[in-house]
Amino acid sequence: MRMAKLWLVASIWTAVIGCNKPDAEPVEDGLVGTIRIDGSSTIAPISMAVAELFLEKHPGIKVTVGVSGTGGGFKKFLDEQPSLRTDINDASRPIKPVEIERARELGVEFIELPVALDGIVVVVNPRNDFVNHLTVAELARIWKPGSQVNNWKDVRDGFPDLPLKLYGPGTDSGTFDYFTEAIVGEAKASRGDYTMSEDDNVIVQGVEGDAGALGYFGFAYYGSNRDKLKLLAVGPDAHSAVKPTPAAIRTGAYQPLSRPLLLYVNQASLERPAVAAFMNFYLESASEIVEHPKVNYVALSPEAYKVLARRLEKRITGSVLAAEQPAGPVNVVELYGEAATAGTKPAAGEQVVP
Repeated sequence: MRMAKLWLVASIWTAVIGCNKPDAEPVEDGLVGTIRIDGSSTIAPISMAVAELFLEKHPGIKVTVGVSGTGGGFKKFLDEQPSLRTDINDASRPIKPVEIERARELGVEFIELPVALDGIVVVVNPRNDFVNHLTVAELARIWKPGSQVNNWKDVRDGFPDLPLKLYGPGTDSGTFDYFTEAIVGEAKASRGDYTMSEDDNVIVQGVEGDAGALGYFGFAYYGSNRDKLKLLAVGPDAHSAVKPTPAAIRTGAYQPLSRPLLLYVNQASLERPAVAAFMNFYLESASEIVEHPKVNYVALSPEAYKVLARRLEKRITGSVLAAEQPAGPVNVVELYGEAATAGTKPAAGEQVVP
């Protein structure tokens, strides 16, 4: 597989990949049609790269990849009008109970597929020479609703008198939901007086340009901007704080900000050969694409992707995670294997790894 074309980035708000041939025009492999994807900017680089490589084999298909945030993507995935619904939603958090209920009301059956692992990184400006780690409690004081922590001297004794400027994802972002639940204890519970954007590159630029800045976003965006930012270790306390690395994310050592990245696929869309072929290719290619330097996430184990492929083949619908934030990366083999039942989830506080 050629990887040279993995230049796609999530700052492209809508990518339309493929040829402009009409859907009805015959092509050599016989596959034609349009596949619509939307959702998380975090997963967009993976889906875009998969689409680029898929269309080298199937030039009669057109794939659109939108970046509306996880919540915005679910709104399109569960649109009132069937003709307007997307086929696939990229999600950086599990589906919520309210979204599951809406799917039930609309008669939308979906297949939940984790495709990679991520760690939400906490970064500061590289000129910041006084902080190397922050605890969960310190981050919670900074980000909780109504927080009055606006200066670094209020974060920890000994920190300098320096205005604290915050940058983070918008409220439709799955990263926002996951971070607030993991750090503050409740999804969407956050102060609102910060610079927010669904485009992680805006957050990178903000932190890079402000000596007192602090921000958070997905692991891949740090990898492509490491010369512009300073990465912090995070943990329940100073002794357990670690920096996010592929190994720390894969094992769950980077706590509590390691998480799965997921696809939600409309089962009805899989009746179209183009969508079924795309999803098969996605799972076959994910391991190589996910950890490519231009994408830079953490792949699941080979056995995990085989388990997911079987789940897709058998059209097993429902949410395994059931919108409950896991204690660490998801054990795909155990939770999504044939012995598992749709709708099951890990026990509270259970530590799971790929």
